[in-house]
Amino acid sequence: MRGMIFKGQCEVQVKDFPDPTPGPGEAIIEMKASGMCGTDLHYYRHGMHEALGMLGLKERMRGDDIIGGHEPCGVIAAVGAGVDARAFKPGDRVIVFHYKGCSHCEHCRSGWTQLCDHGADIYGVLNHGGHATYMKVPVSSLIHLPQDISFKGGAAIACGTGTAYGALLRLGVTARDTLAIYGLGPVGLSAAQLAAAMGVEVIGVDINAERVQNAKAFGVAHAIDASRVDPVEQIHRLTAGKGASCAMECAGGEIPRSQAVRSTSIWGRIALVSVGGNLSLDVMKDLIGKQRTLVGSFTVSEVGMSDCARFIAAHGVEVDKLFSSEWSLEQAGEAYADFNQQAGGKGVIVF
Repeated sequence: MRGMIFKGQCEVQVKDFPDPTPGPGEAIIEMKASGMCGTDLHYYRHGMHEALGMLGLKERMRGDDIIGGHEPCGVIAAVGAGVDARAFKPGDRVIVFHYKGCSHCEHCRSGWTQLCDHGADIYGVLNHGGHATYMKVPVSSLIHLPQDISFKGGAAIACGTGTAYGALLRLGVTARDTLAIYGLGPVGLSAAQLAAAMGVEVIGVDINAERVQNAKAFGVAHAIDASRVDPVEQIHRLTAGKGASCAMECAGGEIPRSQAVRSTSIWGRIALVSVGGNLSLDVMKDLIGKQRTLVGSFTVSEVGMSDCARFIAAHGVEVDKLFSSEWSLEQAGEAYADFNQQAGGKGVIVF
């Protein structure tokens, strides 16, 4: 089979790998779509060793030739011994939950595999991922893909859109809320689509004029260009001086994080989603004195991802709109060079 590895210094390589065979409890997935996530740019720019060092995972790296891609979606081609056909069988359309844990600790048993007490493996980072013809995973990492959702849509749910859904769950949003979303990239736009489908009034904030202009097509009621106006002032103006009831930070950077906090009302709830960086606040003025709740939201549980897929299918959320470009596996070098510009939407490798 063919698979793509990140070499660092903004280079990738597509090369031959042995075809995988399933062991007990495992499945081989014939890939149909493998999404490109912003997190991949760490590996693309810096290489696996350096990027994993930044994440504190360098000592767990098994080698240089790890196939990238942690948003996999496809069809089961084969299963190993002990797999109950009532659960998964060849021909099933599936999303791969991109973590593998011990399966026994309380976090794994509740679907929060990424928090495994013994350290979770991450597909596309520590184990072979979805930028390949085939992928081998335990069936415990599989989620059924509803027929109403495309393979591309399933790839989005596998990380970016699932992450947005997970943050909405952490915030406990309802149709009574006003949600300010900072960062209108794929995760932020996914949050806007999902929140709008829940009946939430969405305010979108970004410093990219094109993203601001396009945001209303994704359910954003009020779009703010933070390069031209103070978004905190604008949000308070839109909410009769109260502020949004909740906010989600998907932009990265200290400034949008602090703005997300200060955009909310008394009793406001804020979810931090983007990876890396810091946040400086006046604890009394910005948190305690306003009774605000600040949470970190790390992707989504396996149960939450399955719920996300069902919600999207039931409400007709057009998740495919997130994708601005499609590529073949052999075009991976061109695909990541384009994605590295971060000027468009989401990219996907299709098979």
